[in-house]
Amino acid sequence: MRGGEVVGLVANIQKYTIHDGPGIRTEIFFKGCNMRCLWCSNPETINPSREFGVYPSKCLSLQKCGYCLAGCPRTGDASGQWSVVSGQRTGDASGRDGVFHDENGVISRVRSGPRCLDCYKCADVCPGRAIKLWGEFMTLGELMKIIKEDRDFYDRSGGGVTLSGGEVMLQWEFAQMLLKACLEAGINTCVCTALNCPPEHMEAVYKYTDLVIADIKHMDANKHRELTGVGNELILSNIRRTVVLGKKLVIRTPIVIGYNSEETNIRATGAFIRDELGGAILQYQLLPYRKMGTEKYDSLGQAYPMGDYEPPPREIWECELKRLADILVSEYDLPAVAGTGMELREES
Repeated sequence: MRGGEVVGLVANIQKYTIHDGPGIRTEIFFKGCNMRCLWCSNPETINPSREFGVYPSKCLSLQKCGYCLAGCPRTGDASGQWSVVSGQRTGDASGRDGVFHDENGVISRVRSGPRCLDCYKCADVCPGRAIKLWGEFMTLGELMKIIKEDRDFYDRSGGGVTLSGGEVMLQWEFAQMLLKACLEAGINTCVCTALNCPPEHMEAVYKYTDLVIADIKHMDANKHRELTGVGNELILSNIRRTVVLGKKLVIRTPIVIGYNSEETNIRATGAFIRDELGGAILQYQLLPYRKMGTEKYDSLGQAYPMGDYEPPPREIWECELKRLADILVSEYDLPAVAGTGMELREES
């Protein structure tokens, strides 16, 4: 709550996106995820709390700047004095938190701990944007103001708003209110979700959702757990329930060559959609893996989960995705496409 109003924790807002739902859309990325996909390119959306990203290459150094320390309310505390020359904290080192620099006066990390006032002023005053605060608490009114700014684009293109993440279902109550407000304003709604959530939360969100985009990352439960940190039993059950509820549904699989690209897995996915869902989807999208987000992992002090993995050249994975999509179309009679650029098939 903030000032008596319910808030949601938002990691990012992207306008004019065309990949997650029909038309031109505004996409809201909620912060917090209960899966750990090896290929995740948005690590800043995983932690369900606000956190700092640090970009040393943007730091002007203590010698030329020092605004981060000057803006910190803890500067001058006898238990945690700073030396602007060395950039090192002096005095009591127990429970250290705040802004840290290397021997050259370049920022190295920011730690928001129990001794920090949790004010995030260091990020606000940094002129080089070397400190990035991931996560902003926003009210329903603040988000609706941003969403409505581009409703002319929605009306002309058949677009709207998409809620994504992270995992939007972790903030299902706020998401439900936001989607309801959008529909009341005549704005199309879409939810991108992994569906690793209680079905009652899913159904509450679905009440005000026009389109659902859900992932099937692997059909084998053990392999799914190896790749994402969780099994797929709940996810597949929720996908079945989505169809029973009659929701418009797009299913995606991010194809990572060497991890989940084997033909047996894609055929098993195709059989699941055809036989257990009755083929009742708008589209099945095979998405290409692109090595993205590595800089954000570095900024958070985390190792990139895929390590040194490099995808094959585009001409190879592009042909492979098309080959797999062709199998699903010709042998399973599914509306399968390689990528997200294809226009969604209208219901008959």
